[in-house]
This record gives sequence, structure tokens and C-alpha cells, in this order.
Amino acid sequence: MSDDTRGRGERVADWADGRLGLYGLAKANMRKIFPDHWSFMLGEICLYSFIIVVLTGVYLTLFFHPSMNEVVYNGPYAPLNGLRMSEAYASTLHISFEVRGGLLIRQIHHWSALVFVAGMFVHMMRIFFTGAYRKPREVNWIFGFTLLALGLFEGLFGYSLPDDLLSGTGIRFVDGAILSVPVVGTYISMFLFGGEFPGHEIVPRFYTLHVLLIPGVMAALVVAHLILVFYHKHTQFAGPGRTEKNVVGTPFLPVYVAKAGGFFFLVFGVITALSAVAAINPIWSYGPYRPDQVSTDAQPDWYMGMAEGLIRVMPGWEITAWGHTLNLGILLPLTAFPLVLVAIAVYPFVESWITGDKREHHLLDRPRNAPVRTGLGAAWIALYLVLLAGGGNDLLATRLHLSMNVITWCVRVGIFVVPVAVFVVTKRIALGLQRRDRDKVLHGRETGVIKRLPHGEYVELHEPLPQAELHRLTAHEQQRPLRPPAAVDGNGVRQQVGRGRRLRVRLSRAYFGESGQVAKPEAAEPVSRAPRTGSAEARPALRGGRSGSSTE
Repeated sequence: MSDDTRGRGERVADWADGRLGLYGLAKANMRKIFPDHWSFMLGEICLYSFIIVVLTGVYLTLFFHPSMNEVVYNGPYAPLNGLRMSEAYASTLHISFEVRGGLLIRQIHHWSALVFVAGMFVHMMRIFFTGAYRKPREVNWIFGFTLLALGLFEGLFGYSLPDDLLSGTGIRFVDGAILSVPVVGTYISMFLFGGEFPGHEIVPRFYTLHVLLIPGVMAALVVAHLILVFYHKHTQFAGPGRTEKNVVGTPFLPVYVAKAGGFFFLVFGVITALSAVAAINPIWSYGPYRPDQVSTDAQPDWYMGMAEGLIRVMPGWEITAWGHTLNLGILLPLTAFPLVLVAIAVYPFVESWITGDKREHHLLDRPRNAPVRTGLGAAWIALYLVLLAGGGNDLLATRLHLSMNVITWCVRVGIFVVPVAVFVVTKRIALGLQRRDRDKVLHGRETGVIKRLPHGEYVELHEPLPQAELHRLTAHEQQRPLRPPAAVDGNGVRQQVGRGRRLRVRLSRAYFGESGQVAKPEAAEPVSRAPRTGSAEARPALRGGRSGSSTE
């Protein structure tokens, strides 16, 4: 490169830096450290699939006509020739059969949308189980939950745009849910559909929401989410050299950027390969939507299956009040659906109230070290899966040759029984893993070497754990349960204890009492180096208690 060219480039860079401050911004952030752990790639899958959705969506908007005006189809797909259909459906057929690469782009768009929602769901669960939502990341947790909620409705609107028989059946479901809203339901339905169902405005309005409003809000939330990830240093699992005040990993530039770039193309390639070999939403098989017809096997995408399941398993109850008929068979599930989602969203604030912990946390928990939280998360997932099975009760009945009524009643009972059973089992598993970790710390790991003692007993020799492993197993902090307030104060006057205080003490005991965690060995507790036997003399005394983080 000549000196003149280099000087011109430096002048351009100096001009840009004088107006944008790029040098200082790059110096502060380009060498930011990111830890290495496979679970952090889940968030990257969300980001990359969102980018793929946007790129393919821009391409599809060039050919899609969001109109419900009727036309007569005369295209390359012969079975539909001569049928009347909306312009939206006809343009989707045009994209699929006449636009070069159109069908592949449609399938990539749909598959990447499914991967995006699934990635957000799994990423949110990773954050939940590891406690990554704690201070100072509560706002970022709300951003992530809002992205998940918007993603659900964004997928519903996009799924409905082709105006085929399958998506039209889903829109009929939406109309029924809206009409169940007391007093204002009919007004909302008339406004949304532009008249009596199916109206003439639903596709254009869904199109505006799908390509403009919701993606704009989601893009803003994604940017805000990433800014907060940069601002609050990245979380990491406990390990040697890792504390609440540092991050151990690789720099953002060039190592992390190179890895992230390669991973983006890997995700893109996998989604493209999946789209090329697995058909999804073949609208030509369903035909255009007609209000007097219903598609067989009418199922929404998996992420809306919970709402479908709530509606299907709810008894068809109705009541009349103040001259209005309330369809509880739809109204109650419509109310329960957001409540189930909000329950997981507000949990971080509930846990913060129970613990009273106002400190910043940058080290992640192992799920086994928070048995109650892990059990609650597993119970929430179990509830989601039970309702998902309820949303496909007809498919389960036909595929498994069972009675649909039996499946429906099993789901009704399972809504109340399965989450409780999953919570209990998961909590017991977590406590068992805690006991195993405690045993390994105190006695070392099993070597497989059998030794015979002088009195004839055979025992297995145990080997002390490496210091790095000991640190990993004992770095977590265990909180003490709150103590109930004294019955009388220092002056002997009986104290009035509010219900909120009593509830907080009970919940704290459930979380951090003897039934909620296994006390880890303290730093000064002796560690056995002898062969482990069943006799009490060969085991050190186990003392429980509060143990602070050894990384602080």
C-alpha cells in the first residue's frame, strides 16, 4: 500500500473518529473477554436464526401480495387451476412454484423461525436454571422474556399470512378466543377482521404487524439485550481464577469474532440443509381457506400448542351474568395462557424477595445447587409439555389408537399432578447430586482398586480430587434460611408479625432449610484420605453450615 493511500485512509478514519468516537469505543469493547462454555452458544443460535428470519423475510416481501381480493388461479400447480382464492394465497403459490429458489427461501424462513423460538425457549431455561437473571441482569431477563412473547405472536401472524385452509382454521381459533372476551370481544373482532369473520382486512393487518411493527420492536430489544450483555460483563461458571470481579475467556476480537462468524454459517447451513430435505407448511396440499371447511390434523406450530391444549381440554362451561353469556371454556384458558408465561417471568423478583439478596452475581449456579429453583423450572416445562400433548389430542388418539376422551381426561388430571410429581422428583435428584458431590469432596473419587484390610474386609481405595475439581464443587454459596422474628421485642412487648413476613420465612426455609439443600463441607473440615468403609470410624464428622463463596 502506497504512502498516499495509507495517508488518505488515516484521514478518513480520523474524520470518522472525530464525529463518532470510534477509536475510544473500539478500544473499550473490542478486547472484551467472553468465557468459553457450550451453553453460551444457545443465545448465539437465537441471534443468528433471527438474522436469517429477517434476511429471508425481506426477500419474500418482494413477491408476496397481502390482499384478500379473490382471483382465479391459473398457474403451474394443476390441481388448483380454476379455483377462486385470495391474492395472498395465489402469491404464496407463485413464490413456491415460479420464483427461482422461492420454495427454498420460504422453507428456510419457516424453519429458522421455529429454531428462533426454540432457541429462545432453551436459552431462557439455561438462564433460569443457572441463576443468570440475578442482579444486575433483571432488566435483561425481562427483555428476553418479552422477545419470547413477541416471537410467539410473530410466528402466529406469519403462519396465517398465506390464507390457506390450515392457517385459516388457526385464525378461526383466534376469532373464537377474541369473541369470548366479555363486553368488548365482538368489537375487537369486527375491528381486527374488518367485518364479520373472515372479513377482508385480516391478512393486510397481520402483514403490517408481521413485517413492520413486531420485527421493529424485536430488533430494538435484541440490540438493547446485546448492549446490556456488553455493559454487564458476561456470566461464567465457577472455576479456578474465576471470581465475581473478573471474566476468564477469550477476547472479543479477533478470537470470539472468528468463532462467532464460523458458527453463524454453521447455523445457516444446518437450517438450509433442513429446509432442503424436510418440507414444512405445504399450503398447496391444504388448498385456499374457506369458512365452511376445516383442515384435518389442524395443528399450530409447537410454540402455540400450549394455548391450543388449554382450549381443547377445558370443559365447555358457560354462565350467564348481567345479561351476557360468558364462555368459560375459552375465557379461562385465554386467561391462563398469559399467566403461565408470566409466572416464569416474575420468578426472579420473587426469589430476590425471598432471599433478600441485593448483591451483584456474575458467577453461575450449577442447577443441582439450587434444588428448589431447578424443581420449579422442571415443573413449568412439564406443564408446558402436558398442555402441548393436549393440543394434539386428536393426533395422539389416531396415531396410538386410543380414545380421545381418555387422552383429554389424562391431560386434565396431568395438568395438576404431573408438575407436582416432576418438582418432587427433580428436587430429590438435585439433592442426591449434592450429596454425591459432598461425598467426593470428603472422600475423593473412586479408583476401582480393591484392598483387603488386615481383618479381612475388602474396601475400595479413594483418590483425592484435584484442587481445580475441589474448587468447582465447593465454590457455590449456600444461604441460611431466614429466622422467624421473636415473639416479643427487647422491652417484652409482643410483636405483630405481618403475613408477608411469615410467608417469606416459610419460603426461605423451604429454599434453604435442611429439606432444600445439602450442607457442603467447610474449608476447615477434614477430608478423608483413607480407604472408605461402611464403619463410622473411617468417616470424618460431617458438619453443615453456611459457606461463603471461595472465589470472593
